[in-house]
Amino acid sequence: MGFPTTIERSPVGESNTIIGVIDSGIWPESESFSDEGLGPIPEKWKGECRGGTDFTCNRKIIGARSYIMGDSVRDTKGHGTHVSSIVAGNQVYEASYYGIAEGIARGGVPSARLAVYKVCDEVSCEVRDIMKAFDDAISDGVDIISISIGQDVPTRITSDPIAIGAFHAIQKGILTVQAAGNAGPRLFSVTGVAPWIFSVAASNTDRRIINKLLLGDGSILEGASINAFPSSQEEVPLVYGRQVTSTCSENEARYCLPRCIDNSLVEQKVVMCDKNNHVDSLKVAGAIGCIIPNNENNFSDIGPLPIGALNKNDMNLVKTYQNNTKKPKVRISKSEAINNPASPLVASFSSRGPSKFIYDIIKPDVTAPGVEILAAFSPMASPSDSFIDKSSVNYTIRSGTSMACLHVAAAAAFVMSFHPNWSPSAVKSALMTTAWEMDPIQNLDAEFAYGSGHIDPQKAKDPGLVYDISEEDYQMIWCNIAHSVNASCRANFPLTQLNYPSMVARVDVKSAFVLSFPRTVTNVGDANSKYVASIQGDSKLNIRVDPNILQFTSLNQTMFFVVTVEGKGIKSPLTIKSGSLLWTSDKHKVRSPVVVYTGSATTSSGGVSTPSTFCKTYVILFVCIIIAHCI
Repeated sequence: MGFPTTIERSPVGESNTIIGVIDSGIWPESESFSDEGLGPIPEKWKGECRGGTDFTCNRKIIGARSYIMGDSVRDTKGHGTHVSSIVAGNQVYEASYYGIAEGIARGGVPSARLAVYKVCDEVSCEVRDIMKAFDDAISDGVDIISISIGQDVPTRITSDPIAIGAFHAIQKGILTVQAAGNAGPRLFSVTGVAPWIFSVAASNTDRRIINKLLLGDGSILEGASINAFPSSQEEVPLVYGRQVTSTCSENEARYCLPRCIDNSLVEQKVVMCDKNNHVDSLKVAGAIGCIIPNNENNFSDIGPLPIGALNKNDMNLVKTYQNNTKKPKVRISKSEAINNPASPLVASFSSRGPSKFIYDIIKPDVTAPGVEILAAFSPMASPSDSFIDKSSVNYTIRSGTSMACLHVAAAAAFVMSFHPNWSPSAVKSALMTTAWEMDPIQNLDAEFAYGSGHIDPQKAKDPGLVYDISEEDYQMIWCNIAHSVNASCRANFPLTQLNYPSMVARVDVKSAFVLSFPRTVTNVGDANSKYVASIQGDSKLNIRVDPNILQFTSLNQTMFFVVTVEGKGIKSPLTIKSGSLLWTSDKHKVRSPVVVYTGSATTSSGGVSTPSTFCKTYVILFVCIIIAHCI
């Protein structure tokens, strides 16, 4: 993110910032949660430390609550520990996963305080616990709530406990940051779609983790796997799944289905499989390594044994070698970190918009690092999430929108430390309008993959202008969605009228359109400043701004403008046309994406879908495991 240790910080502001993490708990003894160098707990804190047996809070972890009956806040899953250290972990030198990605592990705001709310056990996270955690976090006095949890399928806001909890939070001036989900690259899979939620996609970084496969014929192939096992000094026999069965057809056996594997034929061998979700079974059967397809092709993950995850072409090369060699052999090396010039790119697993239920808001809002992130872990949890993996580590590498979510929570806390009186919407606007513009050619699905772009926290602390949204406007949106709230409902308040930092509308296929986006910006930069509008984007969109010059004479002055978008019609369903509005002054650039898209051939345009009844549901943690499946 371009966030060096030498960056200007607000030590007092950071130290006074409290981040509530709703997740699977925390491992308090981790070096990342040392309170060395931290001052007294902020006076505004009203919470408690109810960590349970043998759980102690300190000046870093200032609050802890568990909603799992009879359980402590101690993290046995690892997810909560990992994400908590990303957002506010203290600086730890020589952190690594068995020597891989070694360096300094440091949270985004290492002086900030953590309040931990454990709502997830080994299996699930219940709705009632999530709702109670939101209530407690609000009462305790947190400044930001981060939640890397979501339903396995997108749901309407009125049925979404996180959207409901986040709505209550923003009414109290608390920003909620949520992972967008790991159901990509499928469209309409994004979660956290409420306008008052900061929804985060995952992108890669300038570091890749790879390992190498050395075939017996001298070929060297690059695999995508985090393999901490020492490189084998000798080549070992290589077999194909279809050759190691006595009970299944070759077509079935090539997938390495557990019922097909003959243990005697895989013992002390590397097994090549045409699916990547039966690695545990190979380990149990006695295999000492495996070669699997890497369908994601843009991130590596940890397995319970040495793995070579290959792209399609390299898989075919190995098959050809194995088929044409009398005694095929292979070596799988330990992984290493290398430079990745192709960054940032949105990860394929990162959920895509648009929302099925709220059409006229771009979701996700932004993207942030979420691929191969090294952070603290629970020594009680398996780093590979495998039931047969008994290894124990203090730091591990994970990928998912969960990891990206906490980068954005940290960035929001960083901005807030300089501007403690800003509203949640102003902080969110600052991060959206200063984000790095992403390349829609390299990032499929464009704004529905990355929103406003990749966050740039340094620029966000001085954005020039912000798009603020009042609590009353959020109430009006909720009122129109739910049709029942203790507020006076305006007859119609379309989402295109909401003062959101991005602009989007869904239109009917082949229909001409004229769209209006009224907006108000607040000057938070130089008192006397002039901003000039410019438009970039698709030639099929006629985008105008009135007025196209904003002349400010004082700080916190607001000015109104209208963006009008016209088009003759978009011929195909599920097609996106995008541009951007850029306000430029002598010092600042304030960018907002402008997007028009068509729905499916069977749907019509509109702002919000109809509500549904609230129901009990279960939710999942957004971390991606390549050897099993992405959730």
